[in-house]
Amino acid sequence: MHLTGIHHHSVPVQDMERAVAFYRDVLGLTEIAIPSTFPAAGLHVRWFQIGAQQIHLMPVKESEPPSPRHIALAVENAQAARTFLQGRGIQMDEATPIPGADRFFIADPDGNRIELIEWGVTDH
Repeated sequence: MHLTGIHHHSVPVQDMERAVAFYRDVLGLTEIAIPSTFPAAGLHVRWFQIGAQQIHLMPVKESEPPSPRHIALAVENAQAARTFLQGRGIQMDEATPIPGADRFFIADPDGNRIELIEWGVTDH
């Protein structure tokens, strides 16, 4: 077996439209079509493209308890991302520094943790 990368990350959400608004309107991701076989199978998911990967929103009845589990999304400029998100009222939590990176955490409306990280930073 030879793994070649990560194709997608599934995110559990209770309120699909609220989550879609966050991933589309706040994070700026492009929604893409789901497979035509999904609706007939009762799968009411929403998919978003991010680079060569995807984020899949999966409906759940109950939220999951908080955990350190998260998805990390690469950004070109972490400081610009902070300013952008702060202007939209998104709470940010700074992370333990990693040499060569600038990173911080946010949460989507369902409490799913998202790390935003810029690699190749010489100082911050």
